[in-house]
Amino acid sequence: MSTAGTLYLVATPIGNLEDITFRAIRILKEADLIAAEDTRHTGKLLHHFQIETPQISYHEHNAQSRIPQLIEKLQMGQIIALVSDAGMPGISDPGYELVCACAEAGIIVSPIPGPAAVVSAISASALPSDRFTFEGFLPVKGKARTERLTQLAAESRTMVLYESPHRLLKTLADLQAHLGGDRRVTVARELTKRYEEFWRGTVDEAIEHFTTTEPRGEFTVAIAGHTPSPKTLSNDELLAQLKGLIAQGLSPSQASRQLADQTGVPKREIYQLSLSLKPPTEN
Repeated sequence: MSTAGTLYLVATPIGNLEDITFRAIRILKEADLIAAEDTRHTGKLLHHFQIETPQISYHEHNAQSRIPQLIEKLQMGQIIALVSDAGMPGISDPGYELVCACAEAGIIVSPIPGPAAVVSAISASALPSDRFTFEGFLPVKGKARTERLTQLAAESRTMVLYESPHRLLKTLADLQAHLGGDRRVTVARELTKRYEEFWRGTVDEAIEHFTTTEPRGEFTVAIAGHTPSPKTLSNDELLAQLKGLIAQGLSPSQASRQLADQTGVPKREIYQLSLSLKPPTEN
């Protein structure tokens, strides 16, 4: 009985061909077959690096019929390299379904890391990158789009999404309506390519800019997360909460610090209020 092969997820350049790794080139040369999103597009890459491995198409329109064929080849011991048109396979493309099928069949899946637009954009966005969420392409229209935007309005992490040039202004307008025009964004264009550009500002400013400057190329948009406004409390409300915390055994200083964290009111202000409280009487 033959040993099952391996599916390699090979990251390819998102623009600049120099970004491909030595390992990626080696795997593409050694594989028995390359499953490509667009064989013509990938053919140009293979020709550039003098790679003669045969290709087979694998994309969203033929995934369901192609997956059983690829699984059969893998079970026969073949090595298959999966590539998308650009970046890491399985990110916003049907590679996910093939990976799931391989996992279910007990076939090894090995990622060959490399370029990814989402990581490139967030790293240079000048927005918080310690925690972020990747949204891919938003639903194009209707209830699904509205619901997604409503969810994103309350998201505290930096958000990253992909957008095409002809829909960029529509998406910016929807961000303005749901997240507010003062929300900060970084719009990255043509990453790693000759005309790479990062535009930074508010949603309102982005709409003004791209209304007068025609959007061209592929876009990756990073959006600042939601920052809740400090809750405004009256002195009486602050005093009432202070009394409750002190009654639980906290010192005035500890209670002031905790309340400051919860409300955004400076600790010094709250502590000064605490000094007006009468110490508890002893029985």
